[in-house]
Amino acid sequence: MTKIVNSWNDFDPLKHVIVGRADNSVIPPEEPATSEKVPVDSEMRGMWGPRPTETVEKANAQLDNYAKVLEGLGVKVDRPTPLQWNQEIKTPDFRTESGMTQMPPRDILLTIGNEIMASANSFRCRYFEYLAYWPLMNEYFEADPEFKWTQAPRPRLTDKSYKHNYYDEKITLEERLVRTANKDFVTTEAEPMWDAADVMRMGKDLFIQHGLTTNLKAMEWFKRYYPDLRVHSLNFPGDPYPIHIDATFVPLRPGLIINNPHRPLPEDQRKIFEANDWEIVSAATPAHDEPPALCYSSVWLSMNCLVVDHKTVIVEESEVYQAEQMDKLGMNVIPVPLRDAYAFGGGLHCATADVYREGGCEDYFPNQAGDTTLV
Repeated sequence: MTKIVNSWNDFDPLKHVIVGRADNSVIPPEEPATSEKVPVDSEMRGMWGPRPTETVEKANAQLDNYAKVLEGLGVKVDRPTPLQWNQEIKTPDFRTESGMTQMPPRDILLTIGNEIMASANSFRCRYFEYLAYWPLMNEYFEADPEFKWTQAPRPRLTDKSYKHNYYDEKITLEERLVRTANKDFVTTEAEPMWDAADVMRMGKDLFIQHGLTTNLKAMEWFKRYYPDLRVHSLNFPGDPYPIHIDATFVPLRPGLIINNPHRPLPEDQRKIFEANDWEIVSAATPAHDEPPALCYSSVWLSMNCLVVDHKTVIVEESEVYQAEQMDKLGMNVIPVPLRDAYAFGGGLHCATADVYREGGCEDYFPNQAGDTTLV
């Protein structure tokens, strides 16, 4: 019996992974969910259309090299099938002028045990992004009789799913941080919506970020869908654009997490980690003051690393301070250039989706007493 799919966390030995591609990528037009993601002072506000060919080629060169590095470490690498995203997306409930990309698999695919589930994204432009991975899912399904190939309930993404007039160019950073602290986001609770990159898998526990791309109703859905797992809601008030947990809160091995110092986990939410002897360390300062051109993400992609096993981590080549910290934390560091791919959806962790890691469903948090994050 061939076992293709198995992964319960982001740090056990990695043996099989999907690495994204930048082909045909599009800067999507503004829509209710994306408007709030783009910072007010970003050069990308109001910009949309096919990404420049030169940037696509540079990104693909680095993604191809990344795949070769992983293969050199004994990891099997699969790639998605690029689709033509520069065309209208239309459903009975909405229309938008284009799709987006198949570069960040981590946003779309969530692997829990022997199941890979396509997410319920809040971005209309990402409605059909899962199709780029369906040929691979079909291969796994035919080869692995235990593989569960699933799709989360597709949100309708009507106007009821978003707060109207939420975006305001005049809003200050301080006002935006107040919104974040009050858990006031552009998405409503009309239907479950979530990005896979908001879910931190830790064996029996799922820690899910509540922010601009994942709502509380999604966490209730996870709780019901996985009754044997514990679902926790985390939020980071210091982040004015809270999207995806993997540039904020990153586990390196059992008992150790690095946390973005500008987005510290609130004290009441730290308790479950402290009660189970997990150490939370502030991540090193990014090596860059600005993100690359045409990039939505912050400079904190510096901590968006890929853990290969409990002692090995891949860090972006130019992020020398993060690499130095990883070394001091006892990790063997493999530098890989990927900065040219940042603009297409994220860093080293974002650019991958787990297929197989060794290990099973461990209980890393047996002491749940007084936990304020449990949904």
